[in-house]
Amino acid sequence: MVEETLHGVAVADPYRWLEDADSAESQAWIARQTAYSRAYLDGLPRRDAIRRRMTEILGAGSISTPTGAGGRYFYSKKTGGQNQPVVYVREGLDGQDRVLLDPNAMSEDGTTTVDWYVPSKDGKLLAYGKSEKGTETSTLYVLDTATGEHLADEIPKVRFADPQWLKDGSGFYYSRPRDVESIGPGEEVYNRRIYLHKLGRDFHEDPLVFGEGLEKEHIPSASLSADERYLLLEVFLGWGRNRLYFRDLRSGKTTALAEDGEFSYSGEIVDGVLYLLTNWEAPRYRLFAVDVRRPRREHWKPIVAESEAVIEFAKAAGGKLIVGRLKDAHSELLLYSLDGSERRDVALNGLGTVAGLEAEAGGGEAFFQFSSFTRAPAVMRLAPEAQDSAASEWQSVESPVDADAFDVNQVFYPSKDGTKIPMFVIAKKGTPRDGTVPGLLYGYGGFNIALTPAYSTWIFPWIEAGNVLAIANLRGGSEYGEDWHRAGMLSRKQNVFDDFIAAGEFLKAEKYVDPQRLAIHGRSNGGLLMGAAVTQRPDLWLAVVCGVPLLDMLRYDRFRMAKLWVSEYGTAENAEDFAWLHAYSPYHRVEDGAAYPATLIYTADSDSRVDPMHARKMTARMQAAAPADGPVLLRYEEAAGHGSGKPLTKQVEEWTDIWSFVFAQSD
Repeated sequence: MVEETLHGVAVADPYRWLEDADSAESQAWIARQTAYSRAYLDGLPRRDAIRRRMTEILGAGSISTPTGAGGRYFYSKKTGGQNQPVVYVREGLDGQDRVLLDPNAMSEDGTTTVDWYVPSKDGKLLAYGKSEKGTETSTLYVLDTATGEHLADEIPKVRFADPQWLKDGSGFYYSRPRDVESIGPGEEVYNRRIYLHKLGRDFHEDPLVFGEGLEKEHIPSASLSADERYLLLEVFLGWGRNRLYFRDLRSGKTTALAEDGEFSYSGEIVDGVLYLLTNWEAPRYRLFAVDVRRPRREHWKPIVAESEAVIEFAKAAGGKLIVGRLKDAHSELLLYSLDGSERRDVALNGLGTVAGLEAEAGGGEAFFQFSSFTRAPAVMRLAPEAQDSAASEWQSVESPVDADAFDVNQVFYPSKDGTKIPMFVIAKKGTPRDGTVPGLLYGYGGFNIALTPAYSTWIFPWIEAGNVLAIANLRGGSEYGEDWHRAGMLSRKQNVFDDFIAAGEFLKAEKYVDPQRLAIHGRSNGGLLMGAAVTQRPDLWLAVVCGVPLLDMLRYDRFRMAKLWVSEYGTAENAEDFAWLHAYSPYHRVEDGAAYPATLIYTADSDSRVDPMHARKMTARMQAAAPADGPVLLRYEEAAGHGSGKPLTKQVEEWTDIWSFVFAQSD
């Protein structure tokens, strides 16, 4: 037992020893937990049927939006039960596809993945990042797209490289840690700088372009204007906050556009004009045109005003501005003239989500992906200069799901403080609303991330069985702009938990679900939400599924990349922050003798984002607290990470365990 005094408060930490995953004691404990969990999960009914259905749905595959370069189109696609998406190149818009990179052939267990790829302007070269076992720690390689041969260039630990190719293909600007030689899991996000790499040169010799003097947790990124005159430079300070600069590559002068550090600034420079998207004095964002020769704020020209809808992105293409907005947590797509004087709406196929927009400022086309909760993604092509503003389908995913068999309804309910919270309710057509149907409530609520109606393969075993799924749009997300985000962060994080608890109470009171059979699920920041929900209102839930979670909020920022999240949560090193963190930290709120619902906590040993120590410590603490109304299980996965790059086989097994567990509690 470790006990320490923090800011005058005695804090017990009985399972500190489980923070060291490699100790013999921890390894033996993990082995015992795995044996216990497998004995329980492997014996549950429905497993075979769930596994078959998840294999069918996930095996249908996925597709990305294409990136055009030199008359070629680069995109990734997963089909036929492949573990990982394959990177293709297509010669011309309707030409033949050719495989460029097949990560399925790179490892026997399917855990090697291509994290990202960027073609050179002429499409002759492809820079890409490859990682293993779900770590998301990429090594950068360069491929000759004609021969399939690799160049000698290789740069390790470039998680956010974002290469910006020079027109002649001789090299690229990119981001990497200042020192890559001795950094641990997740630490490649720290101490980043912008460099210029010329092909054939040892990356250690790449000259520093930007970032000298930045703090450890501040992340720079760069985008190169099409004319190669300017480099636009963002410095991430926290979700919804950054600084913005541009560098004139002819003069070498770097100019500050926005250094206040309190708002978000992003955009692109086209023909000497910066199209700037910001939440400065506009929590739902607005768009400015900024002449880079007159960059002072008093010269910024407003072109798209703030409205009730939140502007998510703006991209120049075909002489227009393509603007994506979020209205009541679903997408709208609009076309504006470059001065903002004309507007046209792009028709979308119902309530859904626009994602992955790809367009070049000097090009005449754009691609985006559109999907809904039950409709598989379709990649759409848009010609902004066309008068009808219609998008046509370029390619789509064939889904083994009858999307028309389900109803998706949006409802609004009051939170504890009276704030109206939106929530999507998904169920089979004809499902009774009489309080007899099992339900599952999902939430996230943080980091300026919205839960929108995007294709959700994981939901179908549950709703196809006639059950109800609810997805709540809690404060902390981006559904209603920066004010909505800030209402669920730092000292106001309890609002998120209150919103979620109120969602559960609403579903029961309005007879959407059986009051005795409501389960909950969340992962990552949503895993923290699960921890708060189960410790604050254990009586409300039948079962809890808590994925890759943060749960010890007094020590979270000591591990892996979690220093980046201090702007969202705060840190226990500060007395004021400690007060609110200690008040809700799930690990510290577990009470001996409390009756907690059946709980499944899942994590993975290669998670470079959230250290698995959270899952280990919380499992041990909840098991010791007994009695419980059901088992407290730890699903501890090897050779896997936070979720990105997880092979199909591991995804199927993970969801087989999750749904088998939930069905076992609700049947």
